[in-house]
Amino acid sequence: MGITEILGYFGALIIGVVLGLIGGGGSILTVPVLVYLLSINPVTATAYSLFVVGATSLFGSIRNFQKKRVDLKTAVVFSIPAFIAVYLTRKFLIPAIPQTIITIGDLTVTKNIGIMLFFALIMMIASVSMILEPSEKDAKPKQVKYNYLFITLEGAIVGVLTGIVGAGGGFLIIPALVLMAKLPMKRAVATSLVIIAVKSLIGFIGDIQNLEINWGFLLVFTVISIAGIYVGIWLNKFIDGKKLKKGFGWFVLVMGLYIFWKEIF
Repeated sequence: MGITEILGYFGALIIGVVLGLIGGGGSILTVPVLVYLLSINPVTATAYSLFVVGATSLFGSIRNFQKKRVDLKTAVVFSIPAFIAVYLTRKFLIPAIPQTIITIGDLTVTKNIGIMLFFALIMMIASVSMILEPSEKDAKPKQVKYNYLFITLEGAIVGVLTGIVGAGGGFLIIPALVLMAKLPMKRAVATSLVIIAVKSLIGFIGDIQNLEINWGFLLVFTVISIAGIYVGIWLNKFIDGKKLKKGFGWFVLVMGLYIFWKEIF
């Protein structure tokens, strides 16, 4: 086992630790770890990421159900268009993208490069969301109410984005639940994990029919990531994860810029 492969599995642990510490955002690291440290094709990496993100979010959801933080009605309303969109994206849209997307002079944007560039853009948007996120005290509890049209539309959009880049999309889901369903921040975070788990795992089903899955590797990587969650939860007793979130946001921004530079130059 080479040094980069060891770093890749260590990256799986870090993904879980970040999720356990700050409650989200760690999944945005899954694709870069798989692509740059474990040399996995970007299309396959986004598929594996869906499974890892879905499984780790499922474990987080179980804890939130036990603490009665999940708004089940909102989760169902949001999840249905999201998982339909992510399944269709993985089953039909990703295979339909041509191997060569565009050629401009000496620059040829292939399917793999295009996916990584789009992923870098999503990373940068996610980082801004983490850096500018309001504090818990600013998120005043409100009476829960539903704007079904906008929640359904947002669910479909998040589903497509998740299908393309393999990330959970919590940075899009949580603001939508706070603004459109008027959920308090803690319930929005807990509910978003359920939505992420459902749509990611169902989206992965679309890949099983299109890709050859290395189940041995995928299960080991996922188990390490889940173990990382419990390490992160334990560290939460000593470290305030919320204070780390803005710092992690800056790290994700730098990573997004690096991926953009690496794929272009």
